[in-house]
Amino acid sequence: MAQQTIATLADKMQQIDFAMLSTHTEDGQIGARPMSNNQDVAYGGDSYYFTTEDTLMVKDIERDPRVGLSFHGKGGLLGQRPLFIAVEGRADLIRDRSAFEAHWNPDLERWFAQGADTPGLVMIKVHAERAHYWDGEDEGELEL
Repeated sequence: MAQQTIATLADKMQQIDFAMLSTHTEDGQIGARPMSNNQDVAYGGDSYYFTTEDTLMVKDIERDPRVGLSFHGKGGLLGQRPLFIAVEGRADLIRDRSAFEAHWNPDLERWFAQGADTPGLVMIKVHAERAHYWDGEDEGELEL
C-alpha cells in the first residue's frame, strides 16, 4: 500500500462503523468504549460521536480532552487484507442542537429515541492529531 493521506484514511474510516473511543479516567486508567461514527468522518480528520451528559466518558473528556480511537477494518478469506487505524486526538464536547442536526443520522435513533431532542444529548467531536495505520503488510504514521 502506498503512503496514505488523511483523506484516504478518512475514506477508509467511513467504511468502519464502530471505533473504540479511549479516554483517561479520573484515577489515570484508560477507559475504552465502542462508539458508532455513523460514517461521519470529515476530510480533515474529524469524527463525530453521540452520547449523553451523564456518562463517565463525558466526565473523562471534560477533565482531559486527549483521546484515542481504534478502528479495525474487515479482512477476508479471499485475499482482502485487514486494516487497523489508531488515532490520537483531542475531543470537544458539543451541546448545540444545530450542530447535532448537521451530523445526525436516523440510525442513531436506535440509541436516542427522541433524536436530536434527546435530553442531555452530547456530541463528541474528535480532531485527529496523529494516526497510525497497518494493513497486514504496510504501515505508516501521519501527523495531522
